[in-house]
Amino acid sequence: MEKYMQRALELAQMAFDEGEVPVGAVIVKKTTGEIVGEGRNMRENAKNALAHAEIMAIDAACKKLGGWRLPECAMYVTLEPCPMCCGAIINSRIDNVYFGAYDIKSGSAVSVQKMFELPYNYRPEVTGGIMEKECAEILSEFFRQLRIRKNRD
Repeated sequence: MEKYMQRALELAQMAFDEGEVPVGAVIVKKTTGEIVGEGRNMRENAKNALAHAEIMAIDAACKKLGGWRLPECAMYVTLEPCPMCCGAIINSRIDNVYFGAYDIKSGSAVSVQKMFELPYNYRPEVTGGIMEKECAEILSEFFRQLRIRKNRD
């Protein structure tokens, strides 16, 4: 489990280095342990509200596996998914979602709402707090540096 979250953190660091909010996600085929999709936040550089790490990872996994359903797959993401990403997770039929840091402002797996407990036609299992300290630290550092830059300008 930590191996996959570590890879998600590496992707988050890439996003950080590109000036993006540092969130990374990987999708793993549970039967083989193979990473079938990866993504990182790219909203600023892509100028696209849809370019969240989870969406990018789902897109890559769908292309690799050849379909829109991702059964027997698990997602590892450094930050609790937002409502859009929770919807994409439900629609792609991902079995398990493991996230690192809780998002008290827009997290829709457990923090603001519990989308995966609503009566949709599909409900993934969710586990939060995986490598929470490391996942929260990269976000805190990003926003700390952002505040410093804004104060200088």
